[in-house]
Amino acid sequence: MKNTRKQNGFSLIELLIVVAIILIIAAIAIPNLLRARISANESSAASSIRTLSTAEVSFASTYPTQGYSTPGAAGLTALGPGAVTGCPAGGPLVTAACLIDWNLSQAATVPLAKSGYYFGLTSTSGGVPYQSYTASASAAAFNQTGVRGFCSNEDGVVHFLASQAGAPTVTWATCTGWSQLQ
Repeated sequence: MKNTRKQNGFSLIELLIVVAIILIIAAIAIPNLLRARISANESSAASSIRTLSTAEVSFASTYPTQGYSTPGAAGLTALGPGAVTGCPAGGPLVTAACLIDWNLSQAATVPLAKSGYYFGLTSTSGGVPYQSYTASASAAAFNQTGVRGFCSNEDGVVHFLASQAGAPTVTWATCTGWSQLQ
Protein backbone atom coordinates (compact mmCIF):
# COMPACT_ATOMS: atom_id res chain seq x y z
CA MET A 1 0.00 0.00 0.00
CA LYS A 2 1.39 3.34 -1.07
CA ASN A 3 1.08 6.19 1.41
CA THR A 4 0.41 9.55 -0.32
CA ARG A 5 0.31 12.84 1.50
CA LYS A 6 -2.15 15.50 0.59
CA GLN A 7 -0.73 18.98 0.28
CA ASN A 8 -2.23 21.42 2.78
CA GLY A 9 -2.06 25.20 2.21
CA PHE A 10 0.01 27.13 -0.30
CA SER A 11 3.62 26.73 -1.24
CA LEU A 12 6.13 29.49 -0.58
CA ILE A 13 6.40 30.24 -4.30
CA GLU A 14 2.64 30.71 -4.61
CA LEU A 15 2.61 33.10 -1.66
CA LEU A 16 5.53 35.10 -3.10
CA ILE A 17 3.73 35.43 -6.43
CA VAL A 18 0.60 36.76 -4.69
CA VAL A 19 2.65 39.26 -2.66
CA ALA A 20 4.46 40.41 -5.83
CA ILE A 21 1.14 40.97 -7.62
CA ILE A 22 -0.19 43.00 -4.67
CA LEU A 23 2.97 45.15 -4.63
CA ILE A 24 2.69 45.82 -8.37
CA ILE A 25 -0.93 46.90 -7.99
CA ALA A 26 0.00 49.14 -5.05
CA ALA A 27 2.85 50.71 -7.04
CA ILE A 28 0.36 51.64 -9.74
CA ALA A 29 -2.45 52.82 -7.43
CA ILE A 30 -0.62 54.88 -4.78
CA PRO A 31 0.70 57.66 -7.08
CA ASN A 32 -2.78 58.08 -8.55
CA LEU A 33 -4.22 58.30 -5.05
CA LEU A 34 -1.69 60.97 -4.07
CA ARG A 35 -2.44 63.00 -7.21
CA ALA A 36 -6.17 62.78 -6.44
CA ARG A 37 -5.53 63.98 -2.89
CA ILE A 38 -3.46 66.94 -4.12
CA SER A 39 -6.22 67.82 -6.59
CA ALA A 40 -8.85 67.70 -3.83
CA ASN A 41 -6.69 69.89 -1.56
CA GLU A 42 -6.21 72.42 -4.36
CA SER A 43 -9.95 72.55 -5.03
CA SER A 44 -10.56 73.15 -1.33
CA ALA A 45 -7.94 75.93 -1.26
CA ALA A 46 -9.45 77.69 -4.29
CA SER A 47 -12.88 77.46 -2.68
CA SER A 48 -11.50 78.84 0.59
CA ILE A 49 -9.97 81.79 -1.29
CA ARG A 50 -13.39 82.49 -2.81
CA THR A 51 -14.91 82.28 0.67
CA LEU A 52 -12.31 84.71 2.03
CA SER A 53 -13.04 87.15 -0.80
CA THR A 54 -16.76 87.06 -0.11
CA ALA A 55 -16.13 87.42 3.63
CA GLU A 56 -13.83 90.42 3.08
CA VAL A 57 -16.48 92.24 1.02
CA SER A 58 -19.12 91.50 3.66
CA PHE A 59 -16.75 92.64 6.42
CA ALA A 60 -16.00 95.93 4.64
CA SER A 61 -19.74 96.54 4.12
CA THR A 62 -20.57 95.75 7.74
CA TYR A 63 -17.67 97.71 9.28
CA PRO A 64 -16.99 100.62 6.88
CA THR A 65 -14.75 102.46 9.36
CA GLN A 66 -12.48 99.38 9.47
CA GLY A 67 -12.60 98.66 5.73
CA TYR A 68 -11.30 95.21 4.97
CA SER A 69 -10.06 93.07 7.86
CA THR A 70 -6.66 93.60 9.44
CA PRO A 71 -3.78 92.03 7.48
CA GLY A 72 -2.17 88.85 8.81
CA ALA A 73 -3.44 86.15 11.11
CA ALA A 74 -5.50 88.70 13.07
CA GLY A 75 -7.51 89.37 9.90
CA LEU A 76 -8.35 85.70 9.44
CA THR A 77 -9.36 85.48 13.09
CA ALA A 78 -11.51 88.62 12.76
CA LEU A 79 -13.42 87.07 9.86
CA GLY A 80 -14.14 83.92 11.91
CA PRO A 81 -16.36 83.20 14.91
CA GLY A 82 -13.74 84.13 17.51
CA ALA A 83 -14.10 80.82 19.38
CA VAL A 84 -14.39 77.19 18.41
CA THR A 85 -17.77 77.13 20.18
CA GLY A 86 -19.25 79.64 17.74
CA CYS A 87 -20.17 83.29 17.39
CA PRO A 88 -20.25 85.60 20.41
CA ALA A 89 -23.55 85.58 22.33
CA GLY A 90 -24.12 89.26 21.56
CA GLY A 91 -23.68 88.72 17.83
CA PRO A 92 -20.84 89.42 15.40
CA LEU A 93 -18.10 91.88 16.31
CA VAL A 94 -15.31 93.59 14.39
CA THR A 95 -12.92 91.07 16.02
CA ALA A 96 -15.21 88.07 15.46
CA ALA A 97 -17.42 88.74 12.44
CA CYS A 98 -18.63 85.12 12.01
CA LEU A 99 -18.22 85.24 8.22
CA ILE A 100 -16.01 82.14 7.85
CA ASP A 101 -15.77 78.89 9.79
CA TRP A 102 -13.40 78.27 12.70
CA ASN A 103 -11.00 75.98 10.78
CA LEU A 104 -10.41 78.53 8.03
CA SER A 105 -10.07 81.40 10.50
CA GLN A 106 -7.25 79.55 12.28
CA ALA A 107 -5.40 78.24 9.19
CA ALA A 108 -2.66 80.90 9.20
CA THR A 109 0.20 78.49 9.95
CA VAL A 110 1.37 75.11 8.66
CA PRO A 111 0.34 73.17 11.81
CA LEU A 112 -3.20 74.56 11.54
CA ALA A 113 -3.52 74.09 7.77
CA LYS A 114 -6.98 73.44 6.33
CA SER A 115 -7.06 70.60 3.80
CA GLY A 116 -3.30 70.81 3.25
CA TYR A 117 -3.18 74.61 2.72
CA TYR A 118 -2.58 77.58 4.96
CA PHE A 119 -3.71 81.14 4.32
CA GLY A 120 -2.61 84.72 4.68
CA LEU A 121 -4.00 88.23 4.30
CA THR A 122 -1.99 91.26 3.20
CA SER A 123 -2.93 94.85 2.45
CA THR A 124 -1.41 97.77 0.55
CA SER A 125 -3.23 100.22 2.83
CA GLY A 126 -1.17 101.98 5.47
CA GLY A 127 -3.81 101.56 8.13
CA VAL A 128 -7.47 101.75 9.06
CA PRO A 129 -9.65 101.87 7.07
CA TYR A 130 -8.02 99.15 4.97
CA GLN A 131 -8.83 99.87 1.33
CA SER A 132 -7.36 96.71 -0.18
CA TYR A 133 -6.57 93.13 0.69
CA THR A 134 -4.95 90.09 -0.84
CA ALA A 135 -5.97 86.66 0.41
CA SER A 136 -3.48 83.94 -0.48
CA ALA A 137 -3.00 80.22 0.06
CA SER A 138 0.08 78.00 -0.05
CA ALA A 139 0.52 74.26 0.31
CA ALA A 140 1.52 73.23 3.82
CA ALA A 141 3.85 70.60 2.36
CA PHE A 142 4.75 71.51 -1.22
CA ASN A 143 4.33 68.62 -3.66
CA GLN A 144 2.65 66.50 -0.98
CA THR A 145 -0.49 68.42 0.00
CA GLY A 146 -0.54 70.72 -3.03
CA VAL A 147 1.46 72.36 -5.78
CA ARG A 148 -0.42 75.47 -6.88
CA GLY A 149 -0.68 78.70 -4.92
CA PHE A 150 -3.91 80.72 -4.94
CA CYS A 151 -4.77 84.36 -4.28
CA SER A 152 -7.49 86.94 -4.71
CA ASN A 153 -7.95 90.61 -3.95
CA GLU A 154 -10.82 93.07 -3.83
CA ASP A 155 -11.76 92.45 -7.48
CA GLY A 156 -12.85 88.92 -6.44
CA VAL A 157 -10.93 87.11 -9.19
CA VAL A 158 -9.11 83.98 -8.02
CA HIS A 159 -5.58 83.68 -9.42
CA PHE A 160 -3.15 80.78 -9.27
CA LEU A 161 0.52 80.07 -9.77
CA ALA A 162 1.22 76.60 -11.18
CA SER A 163 4.14 75.94 -8.85
CA GLN A 164 4.30 78.00 -5.68
CA ALA A 165 6.33 76.84 -2.70
CA GLY A 166 6.60 79.11 0.30
CA ALA A 167 4.50 81.16 2.66
CA PRO A 168 1.23 82.77 1.52
CA THR A 169 2.52 86.33 1.61
CA VAL A 170 1.48 87.30 -1.88
CA THR A 171 1.16 91.03 -2.52
CA TRP A 172 -1.60 92.70 -4.52
CA ALA A 173 0.65 93.31 -7.55
CA THR A 174 2.01 89.76 -7.50
CA CYS A 175 -1.48 88.28 -7.26
CA THR A 176 -2.82 90.18 -10.27
CA GLY A 177 0.16 88.90 -12.29
CA TRP A 178 -0.76 85.24 -11.72
CA SER A 179 -3.04 83.31 -14.08
CA GLN A 180 -6.78 83.59 -13.55
CA LEU A 181 -8.59 80.49 -12.35
CA GLN A 182 -11.36 79.53 -14.74
